[in-house]
Amino acid sequence: MRRHLFAAALMFLVSAPLQAADLSASITAAVAAAERSDKDRERDVGDRPAELLAFAGIMPGMKIADVFGGGGYWTELMARTVGPEGHVRLVNNSPYFAFAGKDLKSRFEGNRLSNADQITVETCNLKLGSKTYDMIVIFMSYHDLYYVDEKDGWPAIDASGFLDQLHAALKPGGHLLIVDHAAAAGSGNTVAQNLHRMDEAFAKKDISSHGFTLEKTWDGYRNSGDELTKLVFDPAVRGKTDRFTHLYRKR
Repeated sequence: MRRHLFAAALMFLVSAPLQAADLSASITAAVAAAERSDKDRERDVGDRPAELLAFAGIMPGMKIADVFGGGGYWTELMARTVGPEGHVRLVNNSPYFAFAGKDLKSRFEGNRLSNADQITVETCNLKLGSKTYDMIVIFMSYHDLYYVDEKDGWPAIDASGFLDQLHAALKPGGHLLIVDHAAAAGSGNTVAQNLHRMDEAFAKKDISSHGFTLEKTWDGYRNSGDELTKLVFDPAVRGKTDRFTHLYRKR
């Protein structure tokens, strides 16, 4: 099974719109690493990690924070890409840690990722320091800044303060990578609560107002067939929502 998935992953790299020859050797090696789990390789088909990592410009030696990174799928890929001279920190709050606990145990057991670590924090203090990171990544969790479910353990977040912490944690000229489920134009942050989606125009304005400049976008996760009206966990759209991908630079 593992050998079959490994071969499939390599074939996918070659056939993807961004050809393997255009990717850095570190990214190609990270995605193809034999130590990665079958579960992660299956996820690769939808998440197209080689393309996203190349778009973001992730390179050996970088220091990266994977915020609300859950079980660490991207943490591992980035750790393998940045290599022994780099470092990746997986940052979860208590609800994300509780959701991803089993995956985190297998991800980090036996010191299998020697250049990555994980912390569990509350959002009022992400413990990211000042001018620490080359890049911060938030993959399909930015909308959670505007989601509240006190009953099930997701408290209200001071979104403005959260974004200010990210800005402070980045080195001058550092980057913030945001991928999220798209919402209907003009909906602002209102459907984050019920659909777990975010209006792309709102995201641009919101993030830019906290000292970031939108540097470039990527359409690799776009899906014009998504009507933007369904909850992202609805079987009709789960795993194939229309997503926007933004790379911001710290001003």
